[in-house]
Amino acid sequence: MEAVRFEELDLMPQIQRAVKDMGFEEASAIQAKAIPVVMSGKDMIGQAQTGTGKTASFGIPLLQKVDPKNKHLQAVVLCPTRELAIQVAEEIRRLAKFMHGVKVLPVYGGQDIVKQIRSLKAGTQVVIGTPGRVMDHMRRKTVKLTDVNMIVLDEADEMLNMGFRDDIETILSGMPEERQTVLFSATMPRPIMEIAKKFQKDAEIVKVVKKQLTVPKIEQYYYEVRPRKKSEVLSRLLDIYSPKLSVVFCNTKRTVDTLVEDLKGRGYFAEGLHGDMKQQQRDRVMNRFRNGKTDILVATDVAARGIDVDDVEAVFNYDIPQDDEYYVHRIGRTGRAGRTGIAFNFVVGKEVYKLRDIQRYCKTKIIAKKIPSMDDVTDTKVEKIFARLRDKIEGEDLSRMVDFIEEKVNQEEYTSIDLAAAMLDLLMGENNQPVQEDTMFGDTGAEEGMVRLFINVGKKHKIRPGDMVGAIAGETGMPGRLIGSINVHEDYTFVEVPSEYAYQVLEAMKHAKIKGKSVNIEPANAR
Repeated sequence: MEAVRFEELDLMPQIQRAVKDMGFEEASAIQAKAIPVVMSGKDMIGQAQTGTGKTASFGIPLLQKVDPKNKHLQAVVLCPTRELAIQVAEEIRRLAKFMHGVKVLPVYGGQDIVKQIRSLKAGTQVVIGTPGRVMDHMRRKTVKLTDVNMIVLDEADEMLNMGFRDDIETILSGMPEERQTVLFSATMPRPIMEIAKKFQKDAEIVKVVKKQLTVPKIEQYYYEVRPRKKSEVLSRLLDIYSPKLSVVFCNTKRTVDTLVEDLKGRGYFAEGLHGDMKQQQRDRVMNRFRNGKTDILVATDVAARGIDVDDVEAVFNYDIPQDDEYYVHRIGRTGRAGRTGIAFNFVVGKEVYKLRDIQRYCKTKIIAKKIPSMDDVTDTKVEKIFARLRDKIEGEDLSRMVDFIEEKVNQEEYTSIDLAAAMLDLLMGENNQPVQEDTMFGDTGAEEGMVRLFINVGKKHKIRPGDMVGAIAGETGMPGRLIGSINVHEDYTFVEVPSEYAYQVLEAMKHAKIKGKSVNIEPANAR
């Protein structure tokens, strides 16, 4: 199916704005097929697996029908679990961000029902709930169904597996006759078809059947990462593996822009590619990437379609894709023309379950890896320097250099080992400051081997992560890529630096200015 961008769909401006704000450019396969059908007012049966973006498939048309001026309940979504109900409610709220007056309420067992009743009485147009709790409210008459014009059964097969069939039938029987009924299910067992036949009118079936795709010759790894550590982990992996060319995939345009700025600040040659860029800009970025002037291309799925470069050695899924099929397309950017490739996945929290779905779908193995430490990065750099030195010793005549070394050793009180160590230190880009122990600063809340520093400037001073990296690297001479996570708040910023540089950074920044403003810097635990 041809790719469909959200602006091609007939969405109201507020929803179009919300989708753009969320950073999404292109509808997933189920969204492209289902949204026009549901918006037409027809009953629908959608067959799609979890992780295909189906919440927006019913959430967008549902919000299009809601009248913000009418404070009565207008739409109900049934979900099998409280976790899914909360997740669906959060996504619909994000989609309704610019629709003033629209209230979305998740209702589920285990939460105080009195609180839910109060919210319902205050006026709620959309309820997302588990069958049991929705039934409770129906019995108590705390939900009035008169104005309900749409009901959605999300993950209907899962609700049947959990024994909710009678509850579902009771709820559907209590709904107004003139309403739209939308049903989503990964599988279509007979009980689902029976419910559809009994409670839907001429339902249209929309199917997204996934092709079984395999991924040859690509090593795949994943790292469990906290969101604010992603850019730091990416930097370490880039330093350790040193791919000639690499593509980093993000789910939103905003993440692309932020990450490119961060990588440039750390000293990498990185450029971004996303749907907001003009064709001329995209062509320029792609030419620089093909010619090797840019080492790292940071892209969204939509923009990445034009990437046809054989020398990509590594792909990084900075964000796990929303659709399993995207995963295959993404990592297929490496391992081309008979070469081997490597793919790295950054997983946050429950995304590890999504990765398991991807493994089943691709019939592949994605191996868990431990996040490399700063020592691992240093060891790798040393090994690479020694490899270059071995090539030079074996391939070139170094007799003139040997004479220079012998002359210096005879003139000075240094051994040849001293000189070799100093040269290695220079090549490593390290500074000769004595190593400062972590204990000097206590626990600053930083990752092991790092110290977290507080700086008294932030967003209101128009400070960006790149400004911080530039200032610290400029004042201390330390390589920008060694700087860890940077969290810019309204009035202040937290920056993590390697513990061996922490004292030097504190000293150097005492009299420094960032964007013309004198700064105060201190260990984070001092506050």
